[in-house]
Amino acid sequence: MLPTHGPLSDDLARAGVEVVVRPVSVLRRGLLRPAGLAGLAAGAARDAVALRALIRARDVALVHSNTSVVLGGAAGAASARVPHVWHVREIYSRFGRVWPPYRRLLQTAAALPCVSAATADQFPSDPRTRVIHDGLGVDARRAPRAQARAALGLPADVPAIAVLGRITDWKGQDVLIRALAEPPLRDRGALGLIAGEVWPGAEARRAGIDGLARQLGVSDRLRFVGFRDDVETVYGAADLIAVPSTQPDPLPNSALEAAAAGCAVIAAAHGGLPDIIRDGETGRLVAPGDGAALAAVAAELLDDPDQRERLGAAARADVRARFSAERLLGAIHALYDELLRS
Repeated sequence: MLPTHGPLSDDLARAGVEVVVRPVSVLRRGLLRPAGLAGLAAGAARDAVALRALIRARDVALVHSNTSVVLGGAAGAASARVPHVWHVREIYSRFGRVWPPYRRLLQTAAALPCVSAATADQFPSDPRTRVIHDGLGVDARRAPRAQARAALGLPADVPAIAVLGRITDWKGQDVLIRALAEPPLRDRGALGLIAGEVWPGAEARRAGIDGLARQLGVSDRLRFVGFRDDVETVYGAADLIAVPSTQPDPLPNSALEAAAAGCAVIAAAHGGLPDIIRDGETGRLVAPGDGAALAAVAAELLDDPDQRERLGAAARADVRARFSAERLLGAIHALYDELLRS
């Protein structure tokens, strides 16, 4: 069941999977007020009725809500008396007083697969939790450096650090800008690449990033390359990939795919990033939100191409093994078998 038609529904249909498309109720921070919660509850009840009918019509044995912010699956599964799996892909540190009761709701599931240790830590000592890392969805590669730099209009010999992902208040583009202003990167003339667009309705965030760059005097060393389908071009053009999330990120694809491509990655040491990057072995971890720390580690790696190569090669081998699609599918199949047997 999907909320809209799109590339995923087309892929599933081509694979012979029946797809039911209908709107679903989703918990969002903007709804965390009395009127919003009331509307959310009403929507979830409608979802549950539709899902219960589908369960009965198709003799469904198990319901898997593939994100913990979708509500209708739990009620639909309960009313049909089939097991419910609630996949936790979120960290709720910013949900305040709503989180304790919502955690109790999530704990009504038969199982709580979590995408990282940080997401599992939200449910202390709960036997229903288990860490099941997402698998790589793409064969990440790096384009040849000269070709990539030419495509982005970058000088051939200037060091560059890239951040990939939506421009939001917590993905850390501002941390990269602060790092560029620190002496270790300023003295080397390092460029910052920002690949991604703002969330719709958050255009002020881009203006704030521009303003910070002007304030710190790094506008001339900052390149916005927008959304890129050819992320291999950004990987190839950059000497380093930074993932400086200022809030805990459950399991960011930006780090996972960059590591799988063989990039040297510097990441914030919180959320799911330590699950992906092993400090000093497959990349480097730095204190979250610390532009000076990011600058110091980046300068060290820029001056040591052998270390960059070693970390990138180790990351590529490690991530492709631990986050393979086969491992993910095996873990999910084992979970289904366990629940259906019991």
